[in-house]
Amino acid sequence: MKARWLDILFLGALLFVLVLLPLLVNNYWLRIATGALMWAGLACSWNMLGGYAGYINFGHSAFFGLGAYVTALMMVDPLGLPFAATIPAGIAVTAACAVIIGAPTLRLRGAYFAIATWAFAEVLIQFATVMEFTGGIGGLSLPPFLNERFFYFAMLMAAALTYLVTWALFEHSRFGLKVKALRDHEPAAEAMGINTSLVKLQTFVLSAVTASVFGAIFAYWVTFINPKSVFGGDITDQMVVMVLLGGLGTLWGPAIGGVALFVVNRLIWMYWGDTAFYIAILGAAIVLVVLFLPNGIAGLFAKRGRGSVSVLGKAVEKLVGAGEGDRK
Repeated sequence: MKARWLDILFLGALLFVLVLLPLLVNNYWLRIATGALMWAGLACSWNMLGGYAGYINFGHSAFFGLGAYVTALMMVDPLGLPFAATIPAGIAVTAACAVIIGAPTLRLRGAYFAIATWAFAEVLIQFATVMEFTGGIGGLSLPPFLNERFFYFAMLMAAALTYLVTWALFEHSRFGLKVKALRDHEPAAEAMGINTSLVKLQTFVLSAVTASVFGAIFAYWVTFINPKSVFGGDITDQMVVMVLLGGLGTLWGPAIGGVALFVVNRLIWMYWGDTAFYIAILGAAIVLVVLFLPNGIAGLFAKRGRGSVSVLGKAVEKLVGAGEGDRK
């Protein structure tokens, strides 16, 4: 109980600081904070499928790009719709694409699923490049809105909702137990009566629409997008490394990894004027995590002495117990 109150106190203090941050820093550092929030949220969205469900998605940038392009296309002429109206549309389009793509590809596992999702993102890059209504390789320019505080709070709200949903669904619900059970041993989860195909698809769609919201805010924030800037494979690569660095399948790991790597990226650009060295840092981070931090930075804060009972075992006990309670 004491630990829970300490967690609540820490989160309250963190949220208080984040809300007051625009009053404490200039616009330059506010933009860095906005970017850090975006990457923390994107890493969390990738972690829903890659960490909790165990399906490594190398095409997650596709959904980020879909949200960005739907917003851009709806805000420019001839539609000229307000930004708020584009987010529900982006969610709907992304959810539909996730269902269409996820239904067949989630039958695959391991490298086959990773390659299939990567191919989907590459298809979208080529489609956006050759089609005239997307602006082709020249991209699209959105109406400028020069209000850094607006975008900071938009990213903060999106990131906060993302982590709240993750906490509620994947950490404290039967749905989360089902997702972790299929990750640990899918045949055993099916034997328990879990509809693994449906659970995987639901997780895939939730992960996708979350990324699309950040894509929509990003497009309006930077006022210009092209296929490479929102569909590029390097976007997914950074999400993967951020999650691995912070802690795969943990709640706060993506936030730790996302903020740490993005801030390093900006500091490199600030002092050297070039982020090419950042690629080397990503590679080094992967090596170091694999060798010394297999559970990520979040694993360092995990309580020592935890039992070795698998997540599947805990899921079985709780689901069976809940089932017996229902029969009574």
